[in-house]
Formats: sequence, C-alpha cells, structure tokens
Amino acid sequence: MLEAALAFLAGLLIGSFLNVCVYRLPRDLSVVRPRSYCPACEKPVAWYDNIPLASYLVLRGRCRHCKARIPLRYLLVELGTAVAFALCVAALGPALAALKWAVLSAILITLLATDLEERILPDEFTLGGIVVGVALAAVVPIESGIVTFLLSGALGLRMASVAEAFVSAWVAGGAIWLVGWLYEKFRHREGMGFGDVKMIAMIGAFLGFQETLLTLILASVLGSVTGVAYVLITKKDMSTYELPFGSFIGAAGLVVALWGHVLKPWYFGPG
Repeated sequence: MLEAALAFLAGLLIGSFLNVCVYRLPRDLSVVRPRSYCPACEKPVAWYDNIPLASYLVLRGRCRHCKARIPLRYLLVELGTAVAFALCVAALGPALAALKWAVLSAILITLLATDLEERILPDEFTLGGIVVGVALAAVVPIESGIVTFLLSGALGLRMASVAEAFVSAWVAGGAIWLVGWLYEKFRHREGMGFGDVKMIAMIGAFLGFQETLLTLILASVLGSVTGVAYVLITKKDMSTYELPFGSFIGAAGLVVALWGHVLKPWYFGPG
C-alpha cells in the first residue's frame, strides 16, 4: 500500500512535467526554461501554485493573478498519470514490469493530450518511445509474439523479445502507413497523419503486433462512434472535420496495456 501511494505521488510529479511537455513541445519551446508561467498574463507561477493536483483545486482552475481559466487538461493529466502509476505498482509491485507499463501509460497520456489539444504527436514521445519500448523488451519480454516464438530457442527469450519489439514497430507502423497511403491515392486527401504512424510503431514496440492490432481496432471503433456523435451534435461538416485519431489510439492503448498487463493479471491471476 505504501509503495502504491509513493507511486501515486511520483505520478503526480511526472504528470506535472508532462503538462509542460503538452503545452511547450507543439510550440517548439524548451521544457526546461523558463519556469512555469501563465500563458494569459505571462507571470511566473509561484511554487505554492504549482503543486500537482492540489494547486488546481485550491485556485479553482484559475490563475491567481489574472483569473484566466486553467485548462482542465492540467488536472486530468496529473491525476491520470498518478492513477496509472499507482495501479501498476499495486498490481505488479516495485518491479520492472510496473515500470514498463507506467512509462507506456505516461507516453500515451501525453500523446492523447497533445493530439486532442494541438493535433500534434511530438517525436520526443513517438520516436523516443520506440527506443524505450525496444529497450524495455529486453527486461520485460513480449512473450506472445510470433518472432519471440520462432527465435526464443535460438536467441533466448530476452533477445527474441527485443527482435519482436523491433519487428512489431516496423510492421505495425508500415501497415498503417500503407493504409493511409492507399486512402490518399484513392480519395485524394490525407487519411492518416505520419504522427499516427509513428505512434502506432511506438505502441508496437511496447505491446507487440497482436496487441497493437487490437489497439487499432478499439481505437477505430471509439473514434468512429465518438466522431460521428460529435459531428452530429455540433453540426460540423463530416467531409472536412479532422478527427484527432491519435487521441483515440492513446485511449485504446491505455485500455489494452493496463487491462491486459496490469488489471487482468491482478484480478484474475496470471495465465
């Protein structure tokens, strides 16, 4: 219980930093300098107004100086990251497996927020995530993939898992790129941004090809239902509305990763 509580606090701190990334990376700003400031009045945020979760609630979601509204996204990213970290540690203990799924959760939460807010999926989290996913495959193996099955006898489980992550990233990313390329050729409009391709490749590096395919199916269903409902409610033009598909990929990836590797084994036991 103490370990999960500490993970929750760590998640709050990391979620606070992720909020900085969500705002600054799409604007090509440094995530290190300057210190946090209000985008409306540009006054620096005092340390006591920058405490994750607590400051937002105390200030009631408004800047102390100019009273401009602070986006709800700040609260949700911090809370979502903290809950994901706590779940991973509560279910798996202070182990490398908990680290892997906590890291993936943090990446997906960030990409979900940036795509929803700015329609951008930063390379720092997509391409960087591919490298991290492949590296973590060596210490928390992908055991259910075809490459792992074929090569584990010759290379050992860990190296075969690294190969699985690498191949899954290329195959998943390449497949979704091909679908987008064909759509553009036949419909003469972009159907899949390259950021989405890199995001799918990143998920492939963490989950392997099979679970990445499941993520895509779930994201497509969520995106279709939500997108159609949004267009009908807001009366937007369905032919020109750009769906933030990366946000749905992020949400679906969180469901697949946390349910399949954290919550399901925790509740039902391994196997």
